[in-house]
Amino acid sequence: MIFLSALLSTGLLAAAAPYPDAARLAGMAARFVPSKLTADVSTLSAGDRTALRKLVEASRIIDDVFMDQYWSGNRELWSRLRGDASPLGREQSHYFWINKSPWSELDHEEAFLPGVPSRKLPGANFYPEDMTKDEFEAWTKALPPGEREKAVGFYSVIRRDSQGKLRIVGYSTEFRRDLERTAALLTEAARATGNASLKKFLQLRAEAFLSDDYFASDVAWMDLDAPIDVTIGPYETYNDGIFGYKAAFEAYVNLRDDAETARVAFYSRHLQAIEDHLPEEPKYRTRKLGALAPIRVVNEVFGAGDGNHGVQTAAYNLPNDDRVVAQKGSKRVLLKNIQEAKFHSILEPIARKVLSPAAQRDISFDAFFTHILAHELTHGLGPHEIRVADRSTNPRLEIKELFGAIEEAKADVTGLFALQYLMNEKVLPGGPDAERRLYTTYLASAFRTLRFGPEEAHGKGMAVQLNFLLDRGGFRAEPDGTFSVDLEKVKSAVADLDRLFLTLEATGDYAGAKKLLSEMGGIRPPVAAAIEKLKDIPTDIEPVFTTAEEIAPETPRGKPKVRYPRPRPSNPANE
Repeated sequence: MIFLSALLSTGLLAAAAPYPDAARLAGMAARFVPSKLTADVSTLSAGDRTALRKLVEASRIIDDVFMDQYWSGNRELWSRLRGDASPLGREQSHYFWINKSPWSELDHEEAFLPGVPSRKLPGANFYPEDMTKDEFEAWTKALPPGEREKAVGFYSVIRRDSQGKLRIVGYSTEFRRDLERTAALLTEAARATGNASLKKFLQLRAEAFLSDDYFASDVAWMDLDAPIDVTIGPYETYNDGIFGYKAAFEAYVNLRDDAETARVAFYSRHLQAIEDHLPEEPKYRTRKLGALAPIRVVNEVFGAGDGNHGVQTAAYNLPNDDRVVAQKGSKRVLLKNIQEAKFHSILEPIARKVLSPAAQRDISFDAFFTHILAHELTHGLGPHEIRVADRSTNPRLEIKELFGAIEEAKADVTGLFALQYLMNEKVLPGGPDAERRLYTTYLASAFRTLRFGPEEAHGKGMAVQLNFLLDRGGFRAEPDGTFSVDLEKVKSAVADLDRLFLTLEATGDYAGAKKLLSEMGGIRPPVAAAIEKLKDIPTDIEPVFTTAEEIAPETPRGKPKVRYPRPRPSNPANE
């Protein structure tokens, strides 16, 4: 950090080749097209409007906590970048904020600033930088059971004591100052709202921030039934590239879309039937799922932390605590305004480049939306509690750092299988036209996901899917470089691939998962050539939280102002 400080103070950043200059950074940031996110707050009560403002303010603190989790030097670097008003400084600040770090998510997590590690650290800031995998595993084996559970649990970091030995530090201790501020704002929001379920969740989540015991608040989140649908806390483990154990803080402040929520709620009633017909050995199936999983369709007002860096989340399925999943199931939240922005700004232009002319007619937002819904639903299906070598365990612990890629791919493919099953059973409108829209939209979306990079969990899992389905003939590479669907072959190929993913998870097969990702997780020449054609299309969106800024204006310490590119891509969702 001394070297970086000297560069910043003397204005010599531009001389630190080969790091990008202002023009190149502007081009890198242009891969994220600014998209205004709005939501209708007119029907909220006065108390809920106050609660919404407090939740936006609390979520801004989550950005700080997440940056600490991502890298120990993030906060200091961000503070210095914000003070640089030069053209280069403004571009560095803007691109840093998109990534919440000095590493570019779309460029294999390589540094775009000097004076920092050349790539994101595999263990982020969850572990000592000099800790090895073998050291951690040997240490945890010697711990008492309760301590070992904390060491590999979601809510702790690993540090060294004064003698250099590993020790466990709970999140409530490591991030106490910021979590106390966040908890206070959640408590104020709880007092303001008149909705009992929102009040209960916020009170329990505030307590959890200070105790590291999230079980009760996760259960309360499952029961949340309110116009404000908020998700805030440590959830996803993708940033822990060593083991996939540690949860990153994120926040989504949403308003529920009641009409759309009612339209999709019926899917929950068919989950057990889908589970009972999954293409896996019957002994691996869950005989009785937990309570019917709630589904919420929402419009995002504000996102923070792991919920707003790099590629934007279109939907999520939480919580990840298997105890809660076993008792209550899991909740699926679909961010409709995010999905609409992605579809119009990204997917439609991609389809025009990579699909055959005939296939382009089958692109459908409804198919895109429905498959994302099915993806989130089917995270809750398949193996969750398994036995390996007479041990009770779960796929996440056994497949370790590879679990994210395997699980995301499993949800993609199981989602396709589930929708095909419901069409076959006449629960959903079926027939060749509906099937073509489903698989063709999924094919176009595969290229959208692959552009995130094969290092990212979704991208690596998608590479496996696309290669497998091309090998089986479900997808075809045409002589002109475009791609299309073989409707008959793709159905059986999807079932076979689903069986593969489900079996890896049911058996906790780390070696098998590693072999599959190694052999099938690369981008092959025909696909690479198609991706090359997409350079002029933005990779994802950069959310502009218009409604949040209106109800809770950002203080001067906040993120840089987004500058819309000219000309802007046509996107009805942004207007």
